[in-house]
Formats: sequence, structure tokens, C-alpha cells
Amino acid sequence: MVVDNTETVSTPEALGLDRRVGYVANGANLGIATALNQGVERLIAAGCTAALLFDQDSEPSDELLIELPRTMAAERMRNRRVALIGPAYEDARLGGVAPFVRFGYVKLRRIRPDGVQPVEVDFLITSGSCVNLAVWRDIGPMDDSLFIDFVDLEWCVRARSKGYAVLGAPALRLKHELGGEPVKVFGRSYPGHSAVRHYYLFRNAIALIRRAYVPWSWKSTELVKMPVRLAIYALFMQPRMAHLRLSMLGIWHGLTGRTGAL
Repeated sequence: MVVDNTETVSTPEALGLDRRVGYVANGANLGIATALNQGVERLIAAGCTAALLFDQDSEPSDELLIELPRTMAAERMRNRRVALIGPAYEDARLGGVAPFVRFGYVKLRRIRPDGVQPVEVDFLITSGSCVNLAVWRDIGPMDDSLFIDFVDLEWCVRARSKGYAVLGAPALRLKHELGGEPVKVFGRSYPGHSAVRHYYLFRNAIALIRRAYVPWSWKSTELVKMPVRLAIYALFMQPRMAHLRLSMLGIWHGLTGRTGAL
């Protein structure tokens, strides 16, 4: 299933898609949450039990496509309440394989992807994740109001608040570029995004901080990281004023409760 959020409406044939692949042409950018919901709903209607989610630039291996649903099925056979399972992603620009993450007060706890047994994590990025469609209705769809940024985190947090596990598969890898060209600040690489993306990042971070089911462990970390992010975006990313202006607008809209597309 391919959901196309570009303004150009194409055809499956023009995109080189197999006849068995469903194609949804939105003709506009409706946001990542809406696109994911559209794809998942069609898979549920087709009788699928799991959904593998990928961005357009992800490079899944054959092993990943086979092992993620297999691991999900194995965990369900053990009567484990699993919402999502995903690999460790690899971005050479940001230093290689990224760790899994658990929330911690003021600072995230990073878990090295070692071994073969699935490990409990607090969230996974969308791309490469395998959703248990049997629990989709109970957890609910992705939050359209966020549009983009923190959509995956919010869904994982909501799933965990309802008693479902989010699992990292340490033996599996996905080549995935997080954001645009990274920027180096004092020897550390940070994902680069457009000024518009930084608007959503700040707005949605504040929106989630205001929600009761989001744990304070994550909120405390975000409150520490937000001024650091703002300084990096405003001082080290071009054009500086655009990044600063849209970041501040995102903060304002987060505080005033504005959601949806900018």
C-alpha cells in the first residue's frame, strides 16, 4: 500500500508499482498521521494482521520484511500485549546504529541494540515499525492534529498508557536517514530539518507536554532539550531568522493550542 502525499496525482503504473500494490493519491500533503491512518485502514479492510510502515527513503532488507511480522506473531503466541515492534535504525551520517530509547527524568536512557531478544522501549520511529493491527482499534489511529513530528512517539505513549508493549528488535537493522543534512555543533551531529519542520517540532512538543497521559519523565527531558534545540536551530542552521521565527511561532501555537497544518 502506497499513500502519496505529494501535490502531483500520479498512477500506480507511472510509479512502477506492482498491480498488487494499492495506491492512494491525496493530491496534497495531509500529514504523516493521516497518510498512515489511510494505509492502515485499507490493510485492515483487506484482512491483514500486521502493517509494516516505511518512509519513502527507507531501505528495508528482505530479512527485515520477513522477521518483523514473524517476531510479532511469536510475541502474540506468548500472549504478550504488543502494539509495535521495530528494528534499530542505521544512519551513517549520525554515527551509525542508533540506540533504543527509554524515557528518563531530564535525560533519555539509551539502550544498545545487542542480542536477539526483543527489548521493551518507550517509543520507536515510524519507519520500519510493525504494527499489531489486532489492537489498532483499541489504541486508536495516529493523531492527525499533530500533522508531522512526534506522531510516532505520541502513538507509542498512548499504546503504553493502555497496557501495550512497544518492543525493539536488536538483531534487525533498517537503513534510514533521519532528517536532512546533519549539522555539527561542538563535535556532535544533529539532524537537519527545514524551518517548517522545526515549527512542528516545537509546537507538538508543547502540545504533548500538556497531555496528562504523556509521562513526566519524557516531559522533563523535553523541557531541558527545548532551549538547547532553539539555540542550535537559530544559530547554526540557515537561514537563521527563518528557523528562529518558525520555532518561536511553533512555541506560541503549542501554548495556545493550535494544531493541524501550518
